[in-house]
Amino acid sequence: MKISQKGLYALQAMMMLARHHNQGAIRIRDIAYEEELPEKFLELILLELKNARIVESVRGAKGGYQLRRPPSEIYLAEIIRLIDGALAPFGDADQLRVLIDRDAEHRALYQVFLDVRDAAAKILENTSLADIVSKERVSKPGKRQHKKGATEPAVLPMIVPSKN
Repeated sequence: MKISQKGLYALQAMMMLARHHNQGAIRIRDIAYEEELPEKFLELILLELKNARIVESVRGAKGGYQLRRPPSEIYLAEIIRLIDGALAPFGDADQLRVLIDRDAEHRALYQVFLDVRDAAAKILENTSLADIVSKERVSKPGKRQHKKGATEPAVLPMIVPSKN
């Protein structure tokens, strides 16, 4: 599975909004600064998330973006599918099932791809923003470091930013 840079930015922004849930709207500038994301690109991502009714914008002096639902009701799979499409490393689940039915010679290979897709989807469909934020608080008791010299977060081997 590959998650684009845009997908990673969306997940980072959503995690930040989850950390500040119930504290009112957060300005794009503040999200960009805290998460070290490009502000202009973040604007486009948040607009896409707004159009999908995952976040909402608030106008005015205290305006910005906030989650439309509690973090416990927003799952990683929803965000990834919106930004990057299907979760499968090789087509979507329906395409894989068709290949399994039609291509007997390679059926076992396609079944492995489907099993990988299903396992990844199950994890992402059952992991909410609240789950991630609570794990983040447990594993990082101190305040996050910002700017140059900050340690980069570990990237799981199966989630490698693509060049899309």
